[in-house]
Amino acid sequence: MKDYYLEKKAQIEKDLNSGPQGLSADEATLRYQQYGPNVLEESKKQTTFQVFISQFKDLMVIILIVAALISACMGDIESTLVILVVLILNAVLGTIQHIKAEKSLASLKSLSSPTAKVFRDGQMIEIPSEQVVPGDVMTIEAGDMVVADGRILDIHSLQVNESSLTGESTNVDKADVAFDHEVPLGDRLNMVYSGSLVTYGRATILVTGTGMETEIGKIASLMNATKEKRTPLQITLDDFSSKLAIVIMIICVVIFGMQILRGQPLMDSLLFAVALAVAAIPEALSSIVTIVQAMGTQRMAKENAIIKNLAAVESLGSVSVICSDKTGTLTQNKMTVEDIYVGDQTYTADTLDLHNQLHRYLLYDAVLNNDSSLVDGKGIGDPTEYALLEMYRKVPGIQIDEDTISLTESQLRDALDRMEEVPFDSDRKLMSTKYKIHGVSTILTKGAVDVLLDRCQSIRLDDGIHPMTPEKKEKILAKNQAFSASGLRVLAFAYKEDDESLSKDTEYGFTFLGLISEMDPPREESVMAVAQAKKAGIRTVMITGDHKVTATAIARRIGIFEDGDMAVTGLELDAMSEAELDQNIEKISVYARVSPENKIRIVEAWQRKGRIVSMTGDGVNDAPALKKADIGVAMGITGTEVSKDAASMILADDNFATIIKAVANGRTIYENIKNAILYLLSGNLSAIITVVYASILALPVPFKAVQLLFINLVTDSLPALAIGMEPGAKDILNRKPRDPKAGFMDRPFVQKFSIQGALIALAVIVAYQMGLQTSANVACTMAFSTLTLARLFHGFNCRNEHSIFRLGFKHNWYSLYAFLLGVCFLSLILFIPALHSLFSVTPLTMQQTLSIGGLAILPTLLIQLVKVIKENQ
Repeated sequence: MKDYYLEKKAQIEKDLNSGPQGLSADEATLRYQQYGPNVLEESKKQTTFQVFISQFKDLMVIILIVAALISACMGDIESTLVILVVLILNAVLGTIQHIKAEKSLASLKSLSSPTAKVFRDGQMIEIPSEQVVPGDVMTIEAGDMVVADGRILDIHSLQVNESSLTGESTNVDKADVAFDHEVPLGDRLNMVYSGSLVTYGRATILVTGTGMETEIGKIASLMNATKEKRTPLQITLDDFSSKLAIVIMIICVVIFGMQILRGQPLMDSLLFAVALAVAAIPEALSSIVTIVQAMGTQRMAKENAIIKNLAAVESLGSVSVICSDKTGTLTQNKMTVEDIYVGDQTYTADTLDLHNQLHRYLLYDAVLNNDSSLVDGKGIGDPTEYALLEMYRKVPGIQIDEDTISLTESQLRDALDRMEEVPFDSDRKLMSTKYKIHGVSTILTKGAVDVLLDRCQSIRLDDGIHPMTPEKKEKILAKNQAFSASGLRVLAFAYKEDDESLSKDTEYGFTFLGLISEMDPPREESVMAVAQAKKAGIRTVMITGDHKVTATAIARRIGIFEDGDMAVTGLELDAMSEAELDQNIEKISVYARVSPENKIRIVEAWQRKGRIVSMTGDGVNDAPALKKADIGVAMGITGTEVSKDAASMILADDNFATIIKAVANGRTIYENIKNAILYLLSGNLSAIITVVYASILALPVPFKAVQLLFINLVTDSLPALAIGMEPGAKDILNRKPRDPKAGFMDRPFVQKFSIQGALIALAVIVAYQMGLQTSANVACTMAFSTLTLARLFHGFNCRNEHSIFRLGFKHNWYSLYAFLLGVCFLSLILFIPALHSLFSVTPLTMQQTLSIGGLAILPTLLIQLVKVIKENQ
């Protein structure tokens, strides 16, 4: 793609073989065939059926399918049906998770206007936007959506909102200028880009790029090429599942071989292998993880963090870098007057004095020479202008006797009629209006400091009007420089009393009044949130389309930029090699005037460092980076549909502080998932130990497959879900982000679930041996009942590191409800005869039932005793 903004208009016309009269109809048809329609291409996606089938490729699922087939061959239809139902339900759940609304490119397409006005055969015609081709001469005016990239040929006060591409909401004043060096997209004043909106004026442009060859097309290409990353938990669980499946297969083969060597019948040997496979595989694991994440998203939604991708919830707990947009996220997205320089003094709005005529004239200029308005507190018009009206409302009224009198901006405008005006345009960088003030015709002017200062021949101070000397001019410029260095945007104000007709030619000979500086101020909560993020071990980086000076000043105010940090522009970043970027990435706190490619490169650089990266954004230009980041965060209020579709999380309040709350929730959810997995694995291990024990001693199989499935899917699920509802620790944000590479299957975790599983297994084996004294069926029933009840008790152990005596139930009643509901389910199976055959249980005596209760609670008493001892050390 050529950099047309660097070329002369005549050269571009020659390159594209076009001119002011546009293309002929025949030539347009040929180019349409050559370049294709002016639309965005989509990447090929999996069908729903393909996604559904892919859910069965997991090795543990294959083991369960084999177990179901063996059960069917042995005539155990109940177990076969239960296993198959479980597999299908998990596959459906996985498919629903995977098939998200891939609307990103559809939303990009919706940015295109349905029609465009072009010249064909010298005549202006209106055509569908998809028929626009390179070389077309197109006209655009206020209200039009730009449908293709183009070089400006003829311009009349054109202003364009390019926020969807640059992320900056301020309108851009376009100009027919020439460039002899590279500049960022936001500074290419002689070009317009597809997807931007014309807010003022009109222009004729020569189309230089359509479809995928536009800047928005480049973003679409990045979106197609960018794949979503798997979360740390997904990686850990996938790794754990594959290893577990291999271990299960090896143990099943060994147990099967041992049974055959002992001379056991083939079917009995297979029965042991099936029981072991079903006992070892935590069927409810993926469902529990999904449901805990879903419950976490509900909590987060109440705090304005809407999670689109469930798997992203726990990744928030690992986030160590937040790449945040400036406008609207860290700042209020609202221009506000900061400092006012008048009469050689600096004021704020509430310290201006309406008794002072100099101050009054500055306010006249700010309010009357202004086309915006405030309706019900909402600004209408240019944000820079209605910020001046909000400033005026803060000025104290005039004190007369005991009354304070002040005119609203509407009353002031009604009292003074505008006689003449010359609207603002990007060439002059001025706006002038004429009023009769105190009976004298007065021209009020505001504009760029350097432009207006050159047109001032005098300056008004508190003691009267004085000639504009080089020293006074230098002092004003120094003040302007100081404001600009603080990231403020500055307007100059002047006036002259004159009866002459107002025009561009008479905008000279002014008396300087003062400077008013504005900025998009930081959100109050942003400073605290950035400090909180730093305490939590999270690095905050600002990435913005704004200028470096402004961005750095805001970043310093918020606490992102500190002494020794670096700020770079997109062009400076382009000049860096990968090695240079990797070397400097830890030092760079601010990126300004960046492109979509720059943002992806920044994310990738941090990811090479092994960091989990969160990226925030609201524009189309942010979408590829949002998709590339581990956690893409879009703005709910100001965000485009494209950015929302590409993101994993949406901030309903566009507030950076909400991200930090979401990180705290993410850490809590991860802890809860880890504890739930501890609960499931320790319970499953106890069943495995019991089956292996029976196999080694050549005893009857202690569990039926349907009993193990009932435990894994029903009674285990309830406490696991209750664990998922556990509130977060108070110091959750004082901890450093966890290492995503470490996972949770470390030595302490394995030791913990191994010891706890062995304790439960011991209780189950004792119950099993007691039952064998009566019969194999009683032994099976006692083993099943003890395992179920012991695992229900075990749910209290896995809530937290602390004992149940310290935790209590006040903050998580769900754990008690889960236990009681599980006991009810077990009671129904044991005491309702109609369910005995379905679950292969037999009636028990009162003594056997009491033995089950005593043995089941014993492991929990031991585990709780150890926790109490640790708490009191």
